[in-house]
Amino acid sequence: MEVVEFESWILKNLNVDLSAYKPAQLHRRIKSLMNRIGVDNYVAYTELIKRDEAEQKRFLNYITINVTEFFRNPQLFFELQKKIKEELLVNNRNLKIWSAACSQGAEPYSLAMIMKEISPHGRHEIIATDIDEPILDRAKEGKYAYSEIKNISEELLIKYFKKKNEEYYIEPIIKNMVAFHKHDLILDDYFKNMDLIVCRNVVIYFNSSIKNEIYKKFHSALKKGGLLFVGATESIYNYKELGLDKVGTFIYRKI
Repeated sequence: MEVVEFESWILKNLNVDLSAYKPAQLHRRIKSLMNRIGVDNYVAYTELIKRDEAEQKRFLNYITINVTEFFRNPQLFFELQKKIKEELLVNNRNLKIWSAACSQGAEPYSLAMIMKEISPHGRHEIIATDIDEPILDRAKEGKYAYSEIKNISEELLIKYFKKKNEEYYIEPIIKNMVAFHKHDLILDDYFKNMDLIVCRNVVIYFNSSIKNEIYKKFHSALKKGGLLFVGATESIYNYKELGLDKVGTFIYRKI
């Protein structure tokens, strides 16, 4: 079985479009996983994930990138907080926020803490999505190791977390602000009328054509004047063509 056939089988049966990813990077990851379990070709690997549900889940978890932490790049989050306070909340007391490809929930919960701090009485809607159902289950649980909460100030940690057996649990006041849903950035329809979309350290794994398509869809999903916050390695160089203005280091506004 050739790589193309393998990708086609995955799309048809598991609903994941591998052709959207940067090929060299993607297939290094797949080969690494195959080597770990002692499989040396795509035919054998396809047969394995057909019959073994646990191995299928392992493949999906491994192939979808699930690395995140609270307030990743804290200075950039501080900049975002300032923009939310000085721009978005001036025009609307109740914001609609989408954390796309949210992984285990650190990002949307970071956004919820920001909103609770700067606009405690607002009725803000925070939608958090990811393609990976097991990781969404973990996000809903709201349980984190110290390595994941290292960027959180002592004040916020005391206010919004409970520590049990060296693990940190999000308090319900923050957890209840976030609604988690399964969503595929490539295949599914996008939400509409968003004030803020946060999608960080994800599109870097996609090829340029898919990346451009995702940014176009984000533009359509935003209200006029809405903000898009991307990762620290994901500058959008053609932002003007996409109908965006650059208003921060990695923050763009819909014109």
